[in-house]
Amino acid sequence: MSLTNDISEDRIQMMTKTVQFSKLFYELKRRRKDKQKQKIEEMNGLIDEMDEEEFESIFTIGQLNKIDKMIKERNISMENAILLLKHVGYCKELKHISFYSFNYSSLSERMREMIIDENEKKKEEKNEKFLLDLCECYALLSYRCSYELLSIAVPCLLKVALKKDETEEAQKEVEMALLALGKIGYRENKRELHLNEIKEIVYYHQEHQNLTRLAYQSAWQFLIKRFTKDRNLEDMIVNELHFGREATKALEDLSKSVDWKRKEERGKEAKEVLVIERCITSIKGQSQRYLQWMLRYT
Repeated sequence: MSLTNDISEDRIQMMTKTVQFSKLFYELKRRRKDKQKQKIEEMNGLIDEMDEEEFESIFTIGQLNKIDKMIKERNISMENAILLLKHVGYCKELKHISFYSFNYSSLSERMREMIIDENEKKKEEKNEKFLLDLCECYALLSYRCSYELLSIAVPCLLKVALKKDETEEAQKEVEMALLALGKIGYRENKRELHLNEIKEIVYYHQEHQNLTRLAYQSAWQFLIKRFTKDRNLEDMIVNELHFGREATKALEDLSKSVDWKRKEERGKEAKEVLVIERCITSIKGQSQRYLQWMLRYT
């Protein structure tokens, strides 16, 4: 088969996925809440299969504004909107897709206001689960957060990330919270803020192996993004938390566990492959600092 035909087939497959997604999205407003959930699960399945080009062709500013309008007009429940948006953010981070549309959409402003409003409620009126869902969605979809939102989101996400329950459901909750935290860059004046919580998460995993690979990798990302500019804290990362040893071990474990040739289906990579690719991309982003640490402390 010629290269031209291969390209044409790839293009047709991309169009098929995007058309299917658009069709399901159009049908959402015609469905009851329970039927909407079924449609969203189908949409999330399509998102799993999308590459970066397909993803960006779907989640434009216009599309995100449509979701915002559906929420405003009550054509989609907030619960179902979060089910979709959280999966969009999860796949975006897992596949390391650059994505800037969200911050320029009306949906971003709506979610920002909802986070602030929910946080300002009295304790007995506040819905902690709803606030957590909103914070996870916003952190995963956004490429920048204001200090005001960080001051709400980080403590909320850390509370979940500190859970030590090893049930499958709890592990999923911790993984999502740490993935959202790992997305958040350094934007605070006090470098030591939340340091003890992150150290506790890393220490506990080193002793009990309670986190998934993606969750542990995300904890390190959050830590390194926030504290590498401080020499004292850098010493803590490499000497107390043994960054070089842990990074080397993680890459060795991942490389042994991955069948690089295995694909569940065309265009859909196995999750463990995506995890190691995300890890390598992260290391590449700070390659000089990481290399220095690994040479000095392994």
